[in-house]
Amino acid sequence: MKADVSHLNECAELRMFKITDDPRFTPPARFLRRMSIDELPQLFNVLRGDMSLVGPRPLVPEETDHILGWHRARLDLTPGLTGPWQVMGRNAIPFDEMVKLDYL
Repeated sequence: MKADVSHLNECAELRMFKITDDPRFTPPARFLRRMSIDELPQLFNVLRGDMSLVGPRPLVPEETDHILGWHRARLDLTPGLTGPWQVMGRNAIPFDEMVKLDYL
């Protein structure tokens, strides 16, 4: 369904895909997302050691393809449940700035 709603993408750079009120979400899913409860299963990944609590957020494959040059060092870091760019502005931060924050 992503192709059907691609015109709603709010990321001007088109390197990431974000829709504030994504029409693909059901009302229960929208509630889970708004409360960040959908992140809870990732705690199992933290407990297993596959993720850290703080670190760069994992990207979907299409977004990873846009990581070029020194930005690729971001992919060497252990992914985290939350990262600095989420705390500082979530979707309001440009892609290049997001990568810098994750790397730092």
